[in-house]
Amino acid sequence: MIDIQEILDILPHRYPFLLVDRVLELEAERILALKNVTFNEPHFTGHFPGVPVMPGVLIIEALAQAGGIMMLRDIPDRHGKLLYFAGIDNCRFRRPVVPGDQLLLEVTVTKRRQRFAVLHGVARVGGEVAAEADLSSAMVDRPKTEA
Repeated sequence: MIDIQEILDILPHRYPFLLVDRVLELEAERILALKNVTFNEPHFTGHFPGVPVMPGVLIIEALAQAGGIMMLRDIPDRHGKLLYFAGIDNCRFRRPVVPGDQLLLEVTVTKRRQRFAVLHGVARVGGEVAAEADLSSAMVDRPKTEA
């Protein structure tokens, strides 16, 4: 299991855009992660007032972040890299995700090259598929910033 401290060391994302709370299982080609969906997340203020629903793009982003943990974890110079979306295919939303849900994020590698990967992600709530998609990513060198 990987806790939030190690996730923060692997991913560059920070609040309010870090969408993975814990990793439950991690293998070379598969990850199972958890996102606790809470009412105090900023997107629920406007999506939708009185009927809070997690935006589908954020569910897909949570899958991508879980995949990013899997892809970056064992790269020695990961702090000098970024993973960019290269494509999203076969994306389907099956049920709404609402505050109080626990979103299980399962991502498996379909194709992997040195700097490119295709991943299949499935987000579930209570064993029911909420969303799924094939995600392509490209690894790039992080731009140097001046301090």
